Amino acid sequence: MPLSISRPRLVSLLDAARSQRVAVIGDAMLDVYLVGDVDRISPEAPVPVVRVRERRYALGGAANVAQNVCALGAHCLLVGAVGSDAGGSTLRSMLGSMSADADQLVVVDRPTTTKTRVVARSQQMVRVDEEDDADLAAGEIDHLLAAVHDAIATADALVLEDYNKGVLVAEVIATAIGWAREREIPIVVDPKFRNFFAYRGATVFKPNRRELEAALGAAVSLDDAHALPEIFARLGVHHLLLTLGERGMALFSEDSSVLRIPTMAREVYDVVGAGDTVTAYLAATLAAGATAGEAAVIANYAAGVEVGKLGAATVTGDEVLASYDAFVERQNREARKG
Repeated sequence: MPLSISRPRLVSLLDAARSQRVAVIGDAMLDVYLVGDVDRISPEAPVPVVRVRERRYALGGAANVAQNVCALGAHCLLVGAVGSDAGGSTLRSMLGSMSADADQLVVVDRPTTTKTRVVARSQQMVRVDEEDDADLAAGEIDHLLAAVHDAIATADALVLEDYNKGVLVAEVIATAIGWAREREIPIVVDPKFRNFFAYRGATVFKPNRRELEAALGAAVSLDDAHALPEIFARLGVHHLLLTLGERGMALFSEDSSVLRIPTMAREVYDVVGAGDTVTAYLAATLAAGATAGEAAVIANYAAGVEVGKLGAATVTGDEVLASYDAFVERQNREARKG
């Protein structure tokens, strides 16, 4: 049932989430949008000439999770790697403007991961990626682990946000999970393929279905509970939250229970960033005392709000509550008609 949480419980958890400290460790990225017009073809090559009218910046990857944690009202400690370049300075400045703690960002000898999109006539013409996705060097990992230790020492929840850009190497993953388990705080993981089976001990493991099937090398039947023990034995996690696009989510638990959560989205404008919103809400509400099922339901409401906005957007607790109220009202209207 999508409405498996009462309004007083939802309000209580959202209020409690605002006092939590969430450590987010992973690949922080900067998104750049160059928006302009096209009215001619270049004389140098058969390509359109884009006259740029606007330059916009947005936070991506682990930095987008951080800003969603802040949007909820919780405190975020972001640990990642940036270069000593303009992109790193911009990313730090943007995080500082939303009161995210970016003091644990480690400067490394590589460019800040930056994705520049050229947009004209409401269409993306090309994307340019500036990045080095090799694993961090040994000395850089030492500096990163010191920052990870400081962040986890005061955190109420841990997020590991992996985009395979070199931050979450096996040593960082295992050490961070070990420290978080010592403090008995919830651990939420958004994995990628490179280290998919390195997150043993995580509280909630959140791949999408395509990522899970690619890692397992086989199709996953959502209706076959008998397959769950084998999957959990390989992953070593407590809960598996599969995001299913327009079908919502499914929360599988190590006791073989399954919670289906239909999407709450009324209109979908843009799915970019929805997964980061889900991750942020999972961590903050688990830290506030939510069960995995309650956290997944709340995160699903947040995702339904996020996809109704353009680009990688943030979602506030008030917006989640409004979405909940709107859903209840729709249910009541349908009941009255019936």
